[in-house]
Amino acid sequence: MHPLVRSSSRAARAARAAARLRGRLDRARWSDERGSAPAEFVMVSALLVALLLAVLQLGLALHVRNTVTDAASEGARFAALADGSAAAGVERTRELIGTALGPAYADDVSAAEGEHLGVPSVEITVRAALPLFGLLGVDRGLEVRGHAALETLP
Repeated sequence: MHPLVRSSSRAARAARAAARLRGRLDRARWSDERGSAPAEFVMVSALLVALLLAVLQLGLALHVRNTVTDAASEGARFAALADGSAAAGVERTRELIGTALGPAYADDVSAAEGEHLGVPSVEITVRAALPLFGLLGVDRGLEVRGHAALETLP
């Protein structure tokens, strides 16, 4: 065999062997999972913390809504008593909201007498902030009403 052909085939074999070795090293480098656990932990933890905070925020918003709704209903019942007045119902509503959530949530409380489902009644309306980020949120983003039938003395 000619010496140049033999040397070129040796060079070709050496080049192929070097390429296979580089391929193995690249695959080994990319398939090595050392250090991936802390990175995965950080990514999953961040997702879980965000989910937990969203659930807590939803719970806070529902608490505020339920508290304001209950205070409006209680204020309407208080105003509907035979010796009560709309102003007394508004004050009672403000007192309940101020005690449970703080006076900032009891700023916009109003009362009106009218009919609800054909029955003479008192309606207490409360407009309060809807908490979206902690206790910060949309001002007057929550509006609830409480109704109570007016009592009359015979």
